Amino acid sequence: MGHTYANVLLHVVFSTKERRPSISESFRPRLYEYMCGVARSEFGRAITVGGTNNHIHGLLSIGTDLSIGEILAKWKSLSSGWVHKTFSEAADFAWQTGYGAFSVSQSNAEKVIQYIAGQAEHHKRLTFEEEFLALLKRHGVQFDPQHVYD
Repeated sequence: MGHTYANVLLHVVFSTKERRPSISESFRPRLYEYMCGVARSEFGRAITVGGTNNHIHGLLSIGTDLSIGEILAKWKSLSSGWVHKTFSEAADFAWQTGYGAFSVSQSNAEKVIQYIAGQAEHHKRLTFEEEFLALLKRHGVQFDPQHVYD
């Protein structure tokens, strides 16, 4: 077969460094737009991006030529560089080192889109730390609770 066909959907989650509330509402929508543009130009597309002042969720459709680690390193690096260049008040902005990446079937994509869209409401009841641990458990990821945020 001469062509490769894939539909690889990932729900990715990562926070700001030390989960600081450094994604200001003044630039949050523009950051999401920029991250969607990076996804299109670098590795596939961002179906949706959302979050709060201390973390990002993205539903990504990724190509088959880069690893998840390469994709997220590029996405985080380019977006943090853009924030620094564009918003002088965000000089201390940085992403955490790690991330969560969870496979999503096409049949569940709409549920993930709605979940990401509802982040503001969701986080009235739950902290990012609680949410992240719940995602790890729901997806069967083994982890040491004492070292999740190292």
